[in-house]
Amino acid sequence: MGRLSITLSLVGLVAGLVAAPPMTAQTTGKIAFINSRLVLAAAPGYAQAESLYAGEVASYRIEVQKMQASLDSSVQSFQQSSVVLSPSARTAKQKELEAQQQRLEQRMQDLQDKAVQRERDLLEPIQQRVTSVVEGVRAAGGYAMIFDVGVQNSGVVAADRSLDLTQKVIDQLKAGGGS
Repeated sequence: MGRLSITLSLVGLVAGLVAAPPMTAQTTGKIAFINSRLVLAAAPGYAQAESLYAGEVASYRIEVQKMQASLDSSVQSFQQSSVVLSPSARTAKQKELEAQQQRLEQRMQDLQDKAVQRERDLLEPIQQRVTSVVEGVRAAGGYAMIFDVGVQNSGVVAADRSLDLTQKVIDQLKAGGGS
């Protein structure tokens, strides 16, 4: 973007602010931000949910590793014996290996789907509590908006640290707010 377009954008923004109607007493225009990653990590129950999820995913990985090892062993055995197999036996063994590969891929997809659903099941109640507390902090503080700087590409490049409500939200979560 060139200097001229930045200048025009700033002029448009300033003109828009000047032309904007005055804020009412109800909409103060106060804004703040939180880091949802820090809030979620500090939320009661999150560590247990994360530990449970990690254990379940580890068991999925072990299952996939065993299936992959079995497939690798079958492929290696086929490669060693393929020269002595008849063309029809070789073709049959190749189809068998392809079917085994497809079963592995399908099981991997099933486990991935199961992991995503499990993560949702474990985190949804915690995220609902966090959302409730954030909304309570927003309403009690008279904030028009609370941005989340904890997500990638939030668009927030820099912010005044005095507007950071992360610790306040964490404190209320730990005190049982929003339950």
